[in-house]
Amino acid sequence: MSRTSATASSASPTATTVAQPSLHMITNHGHKLAFYVTPGHGPAIVLDAGGGLDASYWKKIVPVLAKQTGSEIITYDRTGEGRSSDVPGPWRAQNAASDLTAGLTQLGVTKNVVLVSHSLAGEIATYFVRQHPRWINGAVLVDASLPEFYTDGETAKLVAANEQQIAALKKHPQTRATRQLLAEADHYGPVHRAYHKLSWPQSVPATAIVSAKTPFPTPVDAQLWRQAQQEFVSAEPNRRLVVADRSSHDIPIDRPDVVIKTIEDMANRVR
Repeated sequence: MSRTSATASSASPTATTVAQPSLHMITNHGHKLAFYVTPGHGPAIVLDAGGGLDASYWKKIVPVLAKQTGSEIITYDRTGEGRSSDVPGPWRAQNAASDLTAGLTQLGVTKNVVLVSHSLAGEIATYFVRQHPRWINGAVLVDASLPEFYTDGETAKLVAANEQQIAALKKHPQTRATRQLLAEADHYGPVHRAYHKLSWPQSVPATAIVSAKTPFPTPVDAQLWRQAQQEFVSAEPNRRLVVADRSSHDIPIDRPDVVIKTIEDMANRVR
């Protein structure tokens, strides 16, 4: 395990013109999912954005990665986001992992993958990699939601903090965005207590990038977030920690240079 602090310039890299991504509509259990593919060689780099975000979150990173790595780049809209279908009922990371499995299977990308997961997508990545460890050569977890964070005490605090926000959302007219937030909040406590028991496969290398500010405004919760990232990385020698200085939770927006370099390093490690 190694730890690095990323202090390079926060300016966005500049890319020359690359091929535009093509849209592929994938079907899984009757609903449609939009996948976007920029052509290139292996390893394929799959980018999964955080909660409430779609493939456009990566729009400044994709052309730079394509130019600098020559890799195939894949982004997608999860259910309820972008061009993908809405799916009624509670949102579950296991179902999202099934959608990602269907997309990559139908695109013919079932090996030699570098998976990049931001925030909530860390939960999808955990389920997905446990199911398909041989598909994934390595992962980059960008301020990702990891099992280590969700102790009983921390989960109870999050449930209590969310109760007022959920009640307020239910009082307002329902939009696509609010429906998705309510779906993600459904049974939050039991879902994350179960998630806390999971572990990342030992065979899959991973780099965790932690933001300077973390997703939490309170110092106690922010420190617990950092400790969870460190605990994850310390568990195996094939894991690394990168600290994105001068960054909020939105590291791909604030420090795209850090994300790009970390992905390139992982792609070079597993190529």
